[in-house]
Amino acid sequence: MTTPTTAAAGSAAEQYGLWNALNQGGVISWTVFILLVGSLFISLFILLSKWWEQQKIIGQAKKVRAGFWSAPNLRDAATKLEKNSAYRQIVDDGLLAEDQHDKLKDPIDQHEWINNSIARSTASIGAKLSGGLPFLATVGSVAPFVGLFGTVVGIYRALIAIGASGSASIDKVAGPVGEALIMTALGLVTAVPAVLAYNWLLRRNKVIMEGLVAFANDVHGYMVSGGAVRPSYGLTKAAQPKVAATASGVQTTKA
Repeated sequence: MTTPTTAAAGSAAEQYGLWNALNQGGVISWTVFILLVGSLFISLFILLSKWWEQQKIIGQAKKVRAGFWSAPNLRDAATKLEKNSAYRQIVDDGLLAEDQHDKLKDPIDQHEWINNSIARSTASIGAKLSGGLPFLATVGSVAPFVGLFGTVVGIYRALIAIGASGSASIDKVAGPVGEALIMTALGLVTAVPAVLAYNWLLRRNKVIMEGLVAFANDVHGYMVSGGAVRPSYGLTKAAQPKVAATASGVQTTKA
């Protein structure tokens, strides 16, 4: 059974609720609301999609450390990696540059040609990882001011209501002031996750790119040395270079 008190509370909630406040604010309030909510959902989508993309590359890095360099040659090693992976792209671009070097009409040092090709490949991966981050930075810096604009409009409407009625009764200003507070809160709710996501993803990108650059340098060293130079991690004991003591110190030779 509905009591008079419950009915009055429901009527007040409907009268001063979010949707009613937005409807009173008109086109400006709805535009600000849609912009902020849309930016929030897009920011969350970018966060999740970039996190998944980063996790894939981190998983690929573990496979590289596990056994990539134990393969007899670079082409066989590349088959251990996923076809569309970032690490596979670096290896494939390096091998392609090696194959194309003999087709060049103007002479250029092979190690420089391969290094430039691998560097371009690494840079393209970094650019792909950075996609979407400028949007997060923009939302983080602009959203509070968009919310503030909605707040100013709400306060302005409250002042008009006071002037029109000649009194500052709560029923006249509750809607516009409530709208103003909602816009302020929504601007912050949109901006804070975007800033946190931007900084977190940027830090993870930096760590990932450091690993990719190190791998690219290892691939370059392996190719220009004919396979004599390779990192020691991920190698079996049989594939590790032998170390022999000499009178001048320690000398490393191929197995």
